[in-house]
Parts: sequence; C-alpha cells; structure tokens
Amino acid sequence: MRQSHKTTRTCAIALLAVLCGAVAPVTASDEPDTPPATGVAADLPPIATAPAEASAEAPAEPLATEWASPDAAEALLVTAQVDPTALGPLSIGTPDSGLLLNPVPFSPGPFWTVRDPSEAWGTEETIDFVVTAIESVEARYPGSPRLVIGDLSNPKGGRLNRHKSHQAGRDADIGFYFQRGEVDSFLAPRKRDLDLPRTWALVRALVTETDVERIFVDRSLIAVLYQHALAEGEDRSWLNDIFGRTSEKGIIQHERRHKDHLHVRFYNPVAQEHGRIVYPMLVETGAAPPPMVKHRVRPGETLGSLARRYGTSVSAIRAANGLRSSRLRAGRSYTIPIRRTPPDTGPVVVPPRRLPPEMQASSVAADPADTAGPDAPATEEH
Repeated sequence: MRQSHKTTRTCAIALLAVLCGAVAPVTASDEPDTPPATGVAADLPPIATAPAEASAEAPAEPLATEWASPDAAEALLVTAQVDPTALGPLSIGTPDSGLLLNPVPFSPGPFWTVRDPSEAWGTEETIDFVVTAIESVEARYPGSPRLVIGDLSNPKGGRLNRHKSHQAGRDADIGFYFQRGEVDSFLAPRKRDLDLPRTWALVRALVTETDVERIFVDRSLIAVLYQHALAEGEDRSWLNDIFGRTSEKGIIQHERRHKDHLHVRFYNPVAQEHGRIVYPMLVETGAAPPPMVKHRVRPGETLGSLARRYGTSVSAIRAANGLRSSRLRAGRSYTIPIRRTPPDTGPVVVPPRRLPPEMQASSVAADPADTAGPDAPATEEH
C-alpha cells in the first residue's frame, strides 16, 4: 500500500504550493460525457468557467492554483524537453477529448479486484482517490468484500472502445457492494441485493475524502442511495446539495447505462496543471499527439473535404472517431485532429470539498488559528 493513498490531496496542494506559490479564488465547471473523441479539443471551455456549488451550511469559494513563479514553469518545460517521463502522470484536455501520458496501472489490492488491467490506467491522483474511498469503507466495515474496479483509461489515453469519456486518466468505473459478498464483475442490483451501508459509505468517502468532480449513476440507484443516507441520519440539506436536488450542479448525477456501476470523475490538480503547462512543448517535440477540434457536419460534407479543410488525413479522422466506414451523419459532431495547440485556458481549479455540517464544524474546530484567536498568547516553544 502506498503511503500517498491517504495524503493525495495534501501532497498535491503542497507540491503545487512549492512550485507555484499562490492560491486565488476562482470558479469551476463540470465536464459531462459528450460524443467520443481523442486528443485535446481546442474549442472546449476551460476548466474554470461556471460557479461552484458549495454546502448550504458552509459556503466556500473554490481555489485555483496559480503558477506565480516563471522559474517553476520553465523547469517543467525543460524537463519536458529532456525527459518527459520524469514529469509523472499528465492528464491533458478533458475526459471526453483528452489524453494520458506517463500513466500508472491500477494494480489489484487487498480490498479490490481489477476487471481488465489493460483498460485500468490512470494518474496517481485518480488511483489514490479510489483507494482512499475503498479503504474508508474497510475501516468502517472491516472484512468488506473486495470491490470490482472497471475501466479507467487506455495506457495512452484517448478513445477507450465504447466509452464517450475515460480519455484523460481522471475517470474510474467502480462496482457496488452486494449482500451476497464478493462478485467478479459489474452487476445491476435490485434493492434487496445491494449492500446499501457499504455502498453509501463508498459514495460518502468519495464526496468527503477525495477531489471528486462528478459521480454518474442511474437515477433508480440515486433514489435508493438518497433514502438510505437520509435513514442513516445524514443532514438533508447536505444530501440535497450533493444529489443536486437544490440545483443542477449536484456531484451525484443521473447517466444512462449506469445501472451496474458508479462512474466517478476526479479533479487532478497536479496531473492537470502539469499537463496544461507542458503540452504545447510535448506536441512540438513529438512526445504527444496534436490536439483536436469538434466539427458539426453539414449536409454534403465528406471525410475528404474535412481532411482538406483542417490539413489532416481521412485515416486520422476515422481513427479519432472510431469510424469503421467513410460515412458521416449530418448534424453530428466529429473530432478532427489539427496541428496547432489550443490556447492556454488558465490554471486548474479545484473547488472546496462539499462536506456535511459535522465535518465542516470539525474542520473549523481543528484549525489552530480559529481556536487560539487573534489575541491569544503565544505558546512557549520547547
């Protein structure tokens, strides 16, 4: 077990603080699943665009990590030229139009199994977040059955067979806990089959102990989880917030074809920010593929005309969209490889964790600055 499993967020913020040196309030956006694509979409919105929803009991401003030191960014660019593998995992672009470099495999562990290791590659942050949540369930319910881990990303990111997203190492498919015990694949549960205490403990840990962005699952299971959490005594206003009952920005959201697993998406402050800075250099040196744009097909347009317009090839367009033929559908958006890199969208934004009232209170009480007060006498050092 890696020590970083319990300290991912702390290490990420500490590393960025050392390299960057500044934190400023900004806003965050979500990135729902969109049509299949590969690469980095130049015309997609930046990560920081829309207001973040905070807990009603303790509203908080999201934080953005600013790269205030030009020397820190320059050091990354030099490393990108000399040895890109030394940069560590890089999550570039968006989950539905991105790529993954220097990935980490999700290896089997004592509390989980991996369904297909060839499709279970991600960033260190993503894997640590998933492990943190599973270990939290084990701590609360010792002897829990091993949980099934499904798809994360391809080793090089980009399109992953049937998935619309899972392209940048920040998505993970996770199974449920069952009353019968351990299972070896994803199963669509009936209410009586689902181990609700453990499954809710997993969802709760993802929300409160990781930098989760979204949890996608079918609405039928959302209703069951909500009622169980309420019966366990969870704060209703907090549940309404994270389940999106008071706004459209809930962490837990309905997604079709997600009756047998949770699709969890994370923020990766280190992997995303490093990727943002070095990607143009990696494209220039040939260490990473060029970016992509989305194009909505008009009547009469063909693969050949799109290839000529964007300076690419028919085979590249077909590969980027997983096309088996040369037929295009008017009105549908396709991903087109291009040679230029996208404009810089600014620093990565990680909104504050949306904690229930008791955890908010504990966090405030644990802050020495709050307990001591501005006029408290200094303690003697020994």
